[in-house]
Amino acid sequence: MPDAHVHDHFHHGREADQSALKTALALILAFMVAEVVAGVLASSLALLSDAAHMLTDAAALAISLAAARLATRPPKGAMTYGLGRVEILSAQANGVTLLVLGAVIVYEAIARLASPPDVRGGLVLIVALVGIAVNLAATAVLSRGSGERSLNVEGSYRHLLTDLYGFIATAVAAIVILATGFVRADAIASLLIAGLMLHAAYGLLKASGRVFLEAAPAGIDPEQIGRALAAETDVIEVHDLHVWEVTSGFPALSAHVVVRAGSDCHALRRHLQRVLADRFDLHHTTLQVDHEAAPQRPLQIEVAPRAQG
Repeated sequence: MPDAHVHDHFHHGREADQSALKTALALILAFMVAEVVAGVLASSLALLSDAAHMLTDAAALAISLAAARLATRPPKGAMTYGLGRVEILSAQANGVTLLVLGAVIVYEAIARLASPPDVRGGLVLIVALVGIAVNLAATAVLSRGSGERSLNVEGSYRHLLTDLYGFIATAVAAIVILATGFVRADAIASLLIAGLMLHAAYGLLKASGRVFLEAAPAGIDPEQIGRALAAETDVIEVHDLHVWEVTSGFPALSAHVVVRAGSDCHALRRHLQRVLADRFDLHHTTLQVDHEAAPQRPLQIEVAPRAQG
């Protein structure tokens, strides 16, 4: 597949991402205001923690939307790959906000376990059930985005998925409060929500860190690729093999290939690129192909016979 087709597919996917992000952002903003009001009226930390998380959801969606737009800009000037990696910065920012917010909620939940306030379980239950419906709709929109989610959209998706689980925990806590009067259930639910946030943060920071460190994309084994290339006819050696991810969904490869003297290096390069595309789904490849050094004839030195005296 030519590189132009790779870029067209990349840009089409980011346009689909933008549409999904806009819809999810509208849903989250509409519900967040209602949840803040309900959380204050019900004195529910679980609802307020969910509302705070939804605020970060809205910020994450807005950042992801801006990053998806920037990613579609063509390469220009010093930015020879374009601005696609802005999406990875967005994913890393989402991971950091989840980490910080999770730590804050853990602190507040521990304080409320020690001194629990009165919690209006009925109002908490109603808001939690509505929150489940809203987050189900938002996560469904993002999951339909561009098929395989970019790390940028994955960051927002994990924000929303954590919220969905959080609302389920909040609803359970509200039922417990209504049935038994055990108000500490609200703080316990908050701790569960914080745990989900910290788990999601770890995944995002790990994945974005791999891209920035230019590790091979998940599921791609550089050693296997090297062995496959070296096994092709007339290939003598493969070295300086590098596989990395420019941004989500844009893997790249470069390598130096030494081929047998006398072989058609141009035809062999095209064949190797087809192997990389067909077997490993690698389409953005740069191969430097050189012939092996021709064997040198041994140096012969003629020694003149010594003159007879």
